[in-house]
Amino acid sequence: MASLKLLAKETAIYGMSSIVGRFLNYLLVPLYTVKLSAASGGYGIITNVYAYVALFLVILTYGMETAFFRFANKGDDDPRHVYNTTLTLVSTTSLLFVMLVWLFVHPLASAMGYAEHPQYIGVMATTVAIDAVQCIPFAYLRFQHKAKKFFMLKMAFVVLNITLNLIYFVVINGKDPGYAFYINLWCTAGITFLFYKELIGVRLNFDRPLIRRMLRYAWPILVLGIAGILNQTADKILFPYIYKGGDAHSQLGIYGAASKIAMIMAMITQAFRYAYEPFVFGKAKDADSKEQYAKAMKAFVVFTLLAFLIVVGYMHVLRHIIGSDYWSGLRVVPIVMAAEIMMGVYFNLSFWYKLTDRTIWGAVFSGIGCAVLIAVNVIFVPRYGYMACAWAGVAGYGVAMVLSYVVGQHYYPIRYPLKSIAFYVLLTAAAFVAIVAANKHLATWLALLVNTAVIAAFLALVVGREYPAIAQQIAQRIHRHK
Repeated sequence: MASLKLLAKETAIYGMSSIVGRFLNYLLVPLYTVKLSAASGGYGIITNVYAYVALFLVILTYGMETAFFRFANKGDDDPRHVYNTTLTLVSTTSLLFVMLVWLFVHPLASAMGYAEHPQYIGVMATTVAIDAVQCIPFAYLRFQHKAKKFFMLKMAFVVLNITLNLIYFVVINGKDPGYAFYINLWCTAGITFLFYKELIGVRLNFDRPLIRRMLRYAWPILVLGIAGILNQTADKILFPYIYKGGDAHSQLGIYGAASKIAMIMAMITQAFRYAYEPFVFGKAKDADSKEQYAKAMKAFVVFTLLAFLIVVGYMHVLRHIIGSDYWSGLRVVPIVMAAEIMMGVYFNLSFWYKLTDRTIWGAVFSGIGCAVLIAVNVIFVPRYGYMACAWAGVAGYGVAMVLSYVVGQHYYPIRYPLKSIAFYVLLTAAAFVAIVAANKHLATWLALLVNTAVIAAFLALVVGREYPAIAQQIAQRIHRHK
């Protein structure tokens, strides 16, 4: 019981650090999009470069964070020895990466479209290398169950990052997007000093037998990680290369800013994930586990469909999160949210291969989905611009989702309530049509009123069908009030 309480406590803290951190960083979007006009392409540069950062962070950690947990808990090696070895290896490869980037920074910057600003590439390469190294002390904190320090360090970075951005873009009224990268470097480097307890006494340790064992364990995780991150960033990396217009960064900035509104769905999915992972593994041995998984899937779909309608219904309000000259990209929001829902369903389905130790299927599904996403981008972006990026996400996650369901029903069959889920999807589609019509043809205040009524009707129907006892209590209270 004590271990379960510890798990629940740490899950809440780690979940809060991720969700709160993402939300606070989310607040930089209105700052960037107000201070950097769409025409300038400044936010497009930020979107593009940070997509590379996300990809290279996965590459530079190459599964060693997970490998550390595996071998530190295995019992064959001293955990401190495993930590020293892991930190030494990741630090060495990260240092080599930084040296190579700075050595060839001009041709790299030219190839990436930043020939006039090679410092952007060098600075962000340095930042991502430090980030990769920090992943290991962060993992060590989790290993030692120091969840509070983990949370405080994550929050320290976010607060410092937001503060310095506000000083530069608001107080100084700066306009150079490159300062977003410089600030990120200063904050990342500064946080390193707060790891002094985890870094004091670290010895350089190249235990070759241990390294070989860890690398054998980690390489499939690297493959899965690369496929997963490309599903999220490939469109933003490829766009400047394949878009035919002369305003690639401007268009990418509009797409990236509008997509941030849709990221509300990503935060909901992330919150669900932190609660769902311990739930799944905790229920694995229960007799009714499959029934519980089916109910959880339905709950997830209904909850995210409701969130979808709320975002679309209050778009007139939420659009003010980004600058007005980025509003032309708002048409991608429903599409990107649909892709995020599919990604969430795929995540829910993924537990069949985790519970049956067939994790290679995860790499297969993610790889195929990534290939579809890239293909759609390459084929259709030259003609349809960033709208193709949005639909590519639907195609990629949709294919991965369907494949995982079909194969999963063979190895780990679960009777998901497909008819009920389909009913709510169709109901959402009808509500979406009504909301779009209201947003298009009615005055803002009247559209918001109609949309609120549509969302309330959807919620009332869900409660009436799924929770009849609650619906009856609500009806009785309304009757007594009358």
